[in-house]
Amino acid sequence: MHLGNGIICPVTGIPMLAIAGVSAIWALKKARKDFKRENIPQAAALTAFVFALQMINFTIPSTGSSGHIIGAVLLAALLGPYAAFLAICAILTVQAVFFADGGLMALGCNIFNMGFLACFVVYPLVYKPLVNNKKYALGAFLSSVAALQLGSIAVVAEAYLSGSITSNLASFAALMQGIHLAIGAAEGLFTAAVVYAVMNTKIRQSILTSVFAISSLVIGAFLAQYASQKPDGLEWSLIKMSDSMVMQTQGVLYSVSEAIQAKTAVLGQIQPITANISGIIIAAILMAAVGYILSYKTVEIYE
Repeated sequence: MHLGNGIICPVTGIPMLAIAGVSAIWALKKARKDFKRENIPQAAALTAFVFALQMINFTIPSTGSSGHIIGAVLLAALLGPYAAFLAICAILTVQAVFFADGGLMALGCNIFNMGFLACFVVYPLVYKPLVNNKKYALGAFLSSVAALQLGSIAVVAEAYLSGSITSNLASFAALMQGIHLAIGAAEGLFTAAVVYAVMNTKIRQSILTSVFAISSLVIGAFLAQYASQKPDGLEWSLIKMSDSMVMQTQGVLYSVSEAIQAKTAVLGQIQPITANISGIIIAAILMAAVGYILSYKTVEIYE
């Protein structure tokens, strides 16, 4: 669901980047209330794990399309919505800056679509009520489906506002909703299994952290090589809508963002396994730095 620069114009991309930035600052303030320094390794390992999971595209049968796990619901379930949103911000920023996966102009849209909606809309309205009744697996499944559906609707709206698709909008919405319903169901099953296992076993946090960290490296080094090469849900929908598309590739801001990304996307130009492991490590370090900021408490001395 990673939007590229050609789909999003500055009129949409810049305000959405501002919304993402303000949301990140708000999430930082909210997360600091409960985040502790001992949570840093787990947050970093989970961020690395979700970063790695996004590398694995799985085929959607009978469609010619593929999908990958977003992981925002999984992060929110295990870290809380505020830290989870910051983790998604870290993941998407590393992907855009170092891999050119998702445009810089579209970064705010991608953070909103894949992070904000899952953490701040779906989590409190769908996941939390079900978890309060101890229905962890059901909550994770339904939340994953809902997050993908809301995200796909947001993509349609952003494409329309950017002028990328101004005709046959209903057809584009139907394509996006249909394919992401299938992707969301697959993600829901995976997320439900992980959340259920974590919530219903008495595994120590240190062991869980090790499992997530090792799993991320195994995925990046080995399993990512077997990812489906078919277009993902968004790409598949855009191909179907090619006659109705107007690429947003004009203007100074677009040229500048493309030039910057061409220079920063160094990991997209090297051997895949090395790039994958490097990206995983960078994402983990970035989240560890965020975790340190969250856990830092100002000590006031009263005389």
